Order: sequence, then C-alpha cells, then structure tokens
Amino acid sequence: MKNIQIIDGAENCAFSVFSTSDDDFRVIFPAGTDIEFVEDLFARLGTRRVTQVLRTLWERPIEKKLINGIHGTLFFQLRARKRFYPTNKEAEMIAAPASRRG
Repeated sequence: MKNIQIIDGAENCAFSVFSTSDDDFRVIFPAGTDIEFVEDLFARLGTRRVTQVLRTLWERPIEKKLINGIHGTLFFQLRARKRFYPTNKEAEMIAAPASRRG
C-alpha cells in the first residue's frame, strides 16, 4: 500500500492522506513519479478510469499520525503550481525565487 497526500485549491485545504494499492499508485504516478495534477490525470486516463481510481482512494482515508510516509502528492485546482514540477518528481522541484516566497 502507498499513501497519497491530496492538496487542493481550497483555502481550508486539510492536506488529507489516503491509502491506495501499489497498482493504483502506479496508475496515478507512472514511471517513478510522485507528483500529479488531477487535470493531467484526466487527460491521460479519461473520466471513467480516473473516477474508478479516485472512488477507491476516497474510501481509504488515513489519520496523519498513523501513516508511515507519503509516497505521492495529488494536486486539485492548483494547475499554476505545475511549473514548479516539470518532471512530476518532488525531488526535482524548482523552487520559487526568494523574492516571490511568502
């Protein structure tokens, strides 16, 4: 099982974590990636498959204090952040210039 953190554009986003099977994790995060944007997921897999994968994911919330690592991050409504993740790998994230942090 793998853990996925959900980050959405809501001001009150809870940064929830859900568990998924290794197979579904590879569907969401192909080729060793660990960052995905839901818009790209829909473009890649289509509505039917994404709905199926997410339905299963939503059924497995995990309390953060009980998790043993976060294996991937799925962004919703935050397409503007895609520019920081050109390879969809967190370790290769491009940080914003110091003058724009805040």
